Amino acid sequence: MKCTPARLRLCTALLTAVLVFIWGNSLLPASVSQQFSDFVGHVLEEILPVGLEDLPEESESFLLRKLAHLTEFITLGVLLAWNCAMRQKRTAFPLLWGIAAACIDETIQVFVPGRGPGLRDVAIDSLGVLLGIVLLHLGHRYLKH
Repeated sequence: MKCTPARLRLCTALLTAVLVFIWGNSLLPASVSQQFSDFVGHVLEEILPVGLEDLPEESESFLLRKLAHLTEFITLGVLLAWNCAMRQKRTAFPLLWGIAAACIDETIQVFVPGRGPGLRDVAIDSLGVLLGIVLLHLGHRYLKH
């Protein structure tokens, strides 16, 4: 990937914004986080043709939260891989930085009322980072050919 100063600044700004979003959400108390998840769930029910209304509310909320984790960290994985590719860093760097971000995310929650860390979330987040890295490489390969 061709590295220009403007692209590197853009990627770094997006990477910073995603980390602020992820860690900012982890700083929300459990009640506020639940309200936000409920709001997003209602918005998605209006947009998507297939809803989750057949699931019990607890399962719907759980699934939505885990999909949110995965989506956030897929985005992070794409940006980490893009940033490292422009800087010509080793391939393992984005994954290691992504896992570190997931661990920090869960550590933040130790200090937030009603929240707590979860190894399952670190695993989901790490999977998201890996998927983001793979998506970026596949997309780059596709656009190259």
